[in-house]
Amino acid sequence: MSLPNIPDIKPKITLNTCEVTNMLLSSIAMEEIGLSHILNAEGEKLQLLLAKDQLSTCQMLEINEQVNDLLKSVIKSQILLQMKLEEVTKMRRKQRPKKQYQKPSKTCPVCSSKTPCSCK
Repeated sequence: MSLPNIPDIKPKITLNTCEVTNMLLSSIAMEEIGLSHILNAEGEKLQLLLAKDQLSTCQMLEINEQVNDLLKSVIKSQILLQMKLEEVTKMRRKQRPKKQYQKPSKTCPVCSSKTPCSCK
């Protein structure tokens, strides 16, 4: 057997910081959607199992332990997603230009022109 032949691929991807942060936010949203589907499926499974009248206490405790394990895993994923979101928001704050303070302009309540005005 010979070694695998790896092609020489040189992709040129050019993304600016704004595009990168948007992609990161999209990935966080997609992971959140995936976790919501997992939780929904687990809820439906629980409803079907609990609708059965023939479950013993031992079986219910086993189901409860499985649900707890799944919820712990989802919570861990949520913590990681929260940390990822915090890092992305830090990146977004850094890339925004700081706004220069502008003195608010006062307008005349009669003619709506900027002060000083001659209608008073």
